[in-house]
Amino acid sequence: MANQEVASGKVAGDKYRSFLHDEADTTLWRHGGPPTYDAVNKLFEEGRTKEWPKGSLEEIVQNAIKSWEMELSHKTRLKDFKTISPEKFKLFVNGREGLSGEETLRLGSYNALLKSSLPEKLKYYNAEEETFESSHEAFRSAFPRGFAWEVIKVYTGPPEIAFKFRHWGFSEGPFKGHAPTGNLVQFYGFGTLKVDEFLKVEEAEVYYDPAELIGDLLSGTHSDDNSQTSQGCPFSK
Repeated sequence: MANQEVASGKVAGDKYRSFLHDEADTTLWRHGGPPTYDAVNKLFEEGRTKEWPKGSLEEIVQNAIKSWEMELSHKTRLKDFKTISPEKFKLFVNGREGLSGEETLRLGSYNALLKSSLPEKLKYYNAEEETFESSHEAFRSAFPRGFAWEVIKVYTGPPEIAFKFRHWGFSEGPFKGHAPTGNLVQFYGFGTLKVDEFLKVEEAEVYYDPAELIGDLLSGTHSDDNSQTSQGCPFSK
């Protein structure tokens, strides 16, 4: 869920995304070419709480998930993905029914992570009404410097990797008509990855509280509120 810019032509190697600079000419990119992550890498390096030793399991897991996010956000064909086993891949979020690789690619990372079974009137972010493009534009607007991600702890190694993570950014742009607060927005979560012998992911499970992400973004003054502070996100109270 990191913001980034799209570069034209070849891209210099990215030290956190192992496949970014080694792509086949046949790879189809959503925006015409591979992205660059300079801004969000800077945010990550300035705000991370852990700096893992090179080659450690923690670094491998962290970089693998960053690489997967890059592929999900920027590649248009599942067969071009190198981080997952396309035929077997399933994504489970907060105990909901699993999404296939194709479903996850169609929805995009934000909509996949923010799908909800709440009643319609309580959905302050309705993933069913968002497209891949509109969801990414909403969060790019909210986090102009990007939305960084780090591994906090790895509990078990392959073939089933369990880990804790942190995701953060600064509310410095509007979100769904709400003014930015300037606050640090962050949430913590847990995940597991079931991987094959080549460390390609077959199943991913993620557990986190969406209110930690959405609550602050909806707490800024809304354009329809006549300069009064909005009520914000009801499930953050």
